[in-house]
Amino acid sequence: MVGIITYGAYIPRYRIKLEEIARVWGDNAHDITSGLGVKEKSVPDLDEDTATMAVEAARNALKRRDVDREAIGAIYVGSESHPYAVKPTACTVGEAIAATPNMTAADYEFACKAGTAGIQACMGLVGSGMVKYGVAIGSDVAQGAPSDALEYTAAAGGAAFIIGKDDPIAELHHTVSFTTDTPDFWRREGQSYPRHGGRFTGEPGYFKHTMGAVNLLFDQLGKTPKDYDYAVFHQPNAKFPQRVAKMLGFTPEQIKPGLVVPRLGNTYSGASMIGLAATLDIAKAGDRIFVASFGSGAGSDAFDIEVTDHIESDLINRKAAPSVEDLLKNPIYLDYALYARHKGKIVMQE
Repeated sequence: MVGIITYGAYIPRYRIKLEEIARVWGDNAHDITSGLGVKEKSVPDLDEDTATMAVEAARNALKRRDVDREAIGAIYVGSESHPYAVKPTACTVGEAIAATPNMTAADYEFACKAGTAGIQACMGLVGSGMVKYGVAIGSDVAQGAPSDALEYTAAAGGAAFIIGKDDPIAELHHTVSFTTDTPDFWRREGQSYPRHGGRFTGEPGYFKHTMGAVNLLFDQLGKTPKDYDYAVFHQPNAKFPQRVAKMLGFTPEQIKPGLVVPRLGNTYSGASMIGLAATLDIAKAGDRIFVASFGSGAGSDAFDIEVTDHIESDLINRKAAPSVEDLLKNPIYLDYALYARHKGKIVMQE
């Protein structure tokens, strides 16, 4: 059975509170935080970007389990903030973890679900026998224009999953996708910040596609929410995943371990993957995990996952790398001026 061999996450230590952003733009901080269900968000350091965070996440995955680097045959990095318009992030990751040169690599883009698309690609390559191990990463330094609604949640972070057949800690039983051309969010080449279609982001975008993928998987497997111990949904804010979980019949207890957005913000391609990593941090053998990502544009990938006995064996040491909870601890808070510097919002004269 194809499954997750090991995993790792990375979150920058810097944070900014939403009330600080609201103070600068004269917005009501209470209305913003209560409306989004988010209190603060992560901010990259001055020398951090999608590539460096992808490398850190992959290295954390490799700290947990000894994987033959030469047997890694594929690396896919999903992001909407790749540092180069023309130059693959995946090759940088491959070089940094000593997996080059006998591998295939590519960068994926599908808004916030590009990372889970990478998982699906690795599942196919590993399942067919073309490669022994594949690495799928979701990593983003999310963009939001000053004073735009996106600025309150656009965060930074990523997660990496190594896919293989050798004694996986979690079996990937099944996956489906639900995809349409729904332009609720976009950014043209050369534009610094994305734009969004406002009301199209909710019902026509997030809820239609997430529920479409979930119900498709349930229909194919004959499953219901009661068959799962945990569930992880894409989390652009705290309200959307809680609402869609309730609509589908999942309980607050099922989604709680993976709902990290209140202290993290929306890490875009890393959002649902960090949520899955946080769930695996506490999962036990036999647990069933449901995952549904979402990417504007629009689509959703759903997964049926079963944790195996190997997660509690000597094959993997989950404590060898920081858990998501560890990464969320001990933040360094920035004011808006330093935040703007870290995010590159202050454009200097050449």
